[in-house]
Amino acid sequence: MNLKLIPSGLVLFRFLIAPLLLWDAWDGNTSMWFLVGFTAAFLSDIFDGIIARRLGVSNAQLRQADSWADTCLFSCIFVSAWLVYRDILITYQLPLLMVIFAQIMWWIVNLIKYGKPASYHTYSAKFWGITLFIAIVALFGFNYAGIALWLTCIAGTIYSIEEIAMTLILPVWTHDILSIFHALKIRQQLQTTDISTV
Repeated sequence: MNLKLIPSGLVLFRFLIAPLLLWDAWDGNTSMWFLVGFTAAFLSDIFDGIIARRLGVSNAQLRQADSWADTCLFSCIFVSAWLVYRDILITYQLPLLMVIFAQIMWWIVNLIKYGKPASYHTYSAKFWGITLFIAIVALFGFNYAGIALWLTCIAGTIYSIEEIAMTLILPVWTHDILSIFHALKIRQQLQTTDISTV
């Protein structure tokens, strides 16, 4: 077995399991396998990047595929939540609309500037991922939204705003930038390089 294919396999796993989770929720109910599958997908998201860096195969194509897999997974989760917990989502429409609007703006800004979505994998993105995991387990496992849902919506909005700012700061598409401070440093380095070549 080629170990270098493991990160790609973990990304592919998320693409494949996402529609299965949606299928489980299609009738308005979910089985225990929904949370099992989601937890496995969440763990794959954690380890694909770690393993890719250890094996030296972390490149732009893999990281962008990782971002698309996350988008696919959480889109299916959101639709599943709408099918199973519509009343709860309507009750918490304010924070949900807030983070959805922030994400739409994130997509628009990145597509206008780069022609494709960003793939920064920031600290704020990782924190949002953790809060999403907690909120999804709370909702599908315990029928609870409350603080968990508010927290993930706030974290998602902050993440979106930070990455929008990073896209406005960085002159070219770049992957794996951990924070806006790292983006500012990269911009400064690029400007210094431009000045030195004049």
